[in-house]
Parts: sequence; structure tokens; C-alpha cells
Amino acid sequence: MCDPELPMLTLADLGVLRGVEFEEDGVLAVSLTPTYSGCPAMAEMRAATVEALRDAGFPLVRVRTVLDPPWTTDWITERGRRALAEHRIVPPGNAPASRSGPVELNLSPTRRAATVTCPHCAARDTAEVSRFSATSCRALRQCRVCREPFEYFKEI
Repeated sequence: MCDPELPMLTLADLGVLRGVEFEEDGVLAVSLTPTYSGCPAMAEMRAATVEALRDAGFPLVRVRTVLDPPWTTDWITERGRRALAEHRIVPPGNAPASRSGPVELNLSPTRRAATVTCPHCAARDTAEVSRFSATSCRALRQCRVCREPFEYFKEI
């Protein structure tokens, strides 16, 4: 099953597929963690998961949404990072450290990637054009050397 917003990634490569197990009642239970709590792709991920598993011969499928621990870009597999890079989306660096417990309200500016290498010419002189791109987890950047635009997967 592929991510509806990043079809070059499977749900496993994106790190949102948390588990698959048979429950006592014979239902195949799949656990998914959204990339963020308001992710609009979750309904599509659930529907595609149920359809794919039913097509594979599992008539009873239940999809659970697991919010704890919250998803982080660190869960993207190495294969997923390579797939992003092959599609000229710069993979994220390490996610900022998080603490357990309530989410703190932070009114300081959003952390920005310091240096992002251009996937076209490998120059390190790039600039953020827009904090949001095709999806809210990507930013639009442009290389100041070759002038090509590209997307960057933000750390979460």
C-alpha cells in the first residue's frame, strides 16, 4: 500500500504502518499512525489498506489509528529516504528531540533546515521559497546555483 500523497513510498517505508496482527475474533488488525493528527490522507490510507487486504484474501479487516507515540520523520526507512531522493524530494534530517507528556505551546519561530543540498546539482546554496509545498510536510526550496526548484521533506 502506497502513501496517497507520496506514492513512491509504501506505508511501511513512511513509517506509519505500526503493526499487523490477527485478533481473537479472527479479524486482521492493522495499526496506522498518522504523520500528524489532522493528516487528510489518513482516510485514504485506511480505505486503501482495507481494500488491499480484502483483495489479498482477508475478508475481515480492522484499521486502528495509533497516536502514541506520535509519528516522527525518524520512522521513515532508509529505503523510503532513497525513494524520496530518487524523486528529487530531499529526505528529512533528524527530527527534533521530543519529550513525553503534554505538548508544549511554543510561540517561537518554526525551526528551519539550516543547509539543504540541491538534488539537481548538489550545491549547498539553497533557499526556502515556501514553507509549504504540495503537502504540509514538504517545503519548496530553490537552488541559487542551478536555479531549479525542489521539495524538501520537513523534520517532524
